[in-house]
Amino acid sequence: MSKHVLIAEDDALLADMMGKILSKKNVRVTITYNGQEALEALEALEKDVPDVVLLDVLMPVLDGHGVLKVIRERHVNCPVIVISNMSDKMTKEKCRQMNVQDYFVKNDMDDEALWPAIEKYLR
Repeated sequence: MSKHVLIAEDDALLADMMGKILSKKNVRVTITYNGQEALEALEALEKDVPDVVLLDVLMPVLDGHGVLKVIRERHVNCPVIVISNMSDKMTKEKCRQMNVQDYFVKNDMDDEALWPAIEKYLR
């Protein structure tokens, strides 16, 4: 069975680019463009929880913190990697307190660093 990553990212170009990179690595991808869509996708995938969630913090409808809160409240057992433009310590700390596995700042991120971070949860 192929591995599955849920991408929650409101920047369609970035989401599609990440999706293409993952697809080339034979990873099944679900892309959502806001936090509400991400939660709806998680609910629809109830028995097929993604292997990893790539989560943006700043999204319309429901932000990444709101998504994290619901994931933790529902005890969804799935690693979350945050990919955000927010580079401030407060945002990073809030995410760490909500048990995110990794945190990447979009401006500092290179494709080479992201894949190993994702891959370790796909084994």
